[in-house]
Amino acid sequence: MDLERILFSQGFGSRRQCRAIIAAGRVRIGGEILTDPAAGFPLLSPLDFEVDGESWRYREKAYLALNKPAGYECSRDPQHHLSVFHLLPPQLTTRGVQCVGRLDQDTTGLLLLSDDGAFVHAFTSPKRKVPKVYLATTRHPIDDAQLAALRDGVLLHGESKPSAALAAHQRDERLLELTVLEGKYHQVKRMVAAAGNRVEKLHRERIGGFELPATLTEGQWCWLDEAELAALRRE
Repeated sequence: MDLERILFSQGFGSRRQCRAIIAAGRVRIGGEILTDPAAGFPLLSPLDFEVDGESWRYREKAYLALNKPAGYECSRDPQHHLSVFHLLPPQLTTRGVQCVGRLDQDTTGLLLLSDDGAFVHAFTSPKRKVPKVYLATTRHPIDDAQLAALRDGVLLHGESKPSAALAAHQRDERLLELTVLEGKYHQVKRMVAAAGNRVEKLHRERIGGFELPATLTEGQWCWLDEAELAALRRE
């Protein structure tokens, strides 16, 4: 693949903008400044390059994990708060990365993003039923009756069938671990309310078999490697 197409595919702008970046001597590979947009490179092994001194690696598709802070919306056109896309380099937004499902603006934790449409569909389709683990801090102490109701199923307002948690455990007096398979609007908050309590804080800890890395602080993101993608698919 030629250098111009490499930069274009990685979100560095239009073809014309990428040619200008290269012509200006802003691209290095292996320490060498490259100024020929037509210079070709095989993509059989990882290709690392620098633009304006910042290191990048060519990736055919982008798979990311973000530790979402409170106060951010999972939208490119946020209504009341900043967008989670403000937390990413502009190149990722340019190449079409999108949220894999959404978290409410006040919910924190694991958020996946990708520009792979098949991947996004696989993890957002209601038919797939990927388990997601949430930690809910509740207003009132959790009791056995609430846990049983969540496991057996609670009827949410406006719905005809009850929603049941795959698992519901108490980690502390007011800390609930809840595993759900669906992704309905405000589902965890509505389920806890229907069980007789109220969610004060909500954090997503795990999707499938992939848990939010402890090293990823709020607002930080990371690339997902093959092992982590495989973990996501384990349920």
